Amino acid sequence: MGNLANCPRCSALFLSGSVTVCNQCRNKEEQNYQKVYEFMRKKQNRMASVAEIEVATRVSEKQIREFVKQKRLHPAQFPNISYPCEKCERPIQDGRICERCKQEITKGLKRHESNKVLDSKKNFKEKRTYYSVKNK
Repeated sequence: MGNLANCPRCSALFLSGSVTVCNQCRNKEEQNYQKVYEFMRKKQNRMASVAEIEVATRVSEKQIREFVKQKRLHPAQFPNISYPCEKCERPIQDGRICERCKQEITKGLKRHESNKVLDSKKNFKEKRTYYSVKNK
């Protein structure tokens, strides 16, 4: 059973569970999706940019990008639609971050791992010191 929550769009009360917005907003979202999809299905509109889709359908750019992010609109079928990378805001068509940011994060992780190995070697050398006391 879902929890009682306020819709993030219209503040109406609804039972949240697998859905994140109330029924009224979900229906509106579905209508917007149908408008966009019907527009994009036409052969002459398949190369349309997000801005052109927004003008033709009166669906917000944010909503269109959300449809792409949710994989309801597939960039393979519509090559000029994308959404921003969560790190640098560059346009991407798949995943959450762009290739450049992935490489940057991977480099940082490798650097961190190598620093960790060097630190552990340094600590090991410091701990191997042997002291002896001569009693006379």
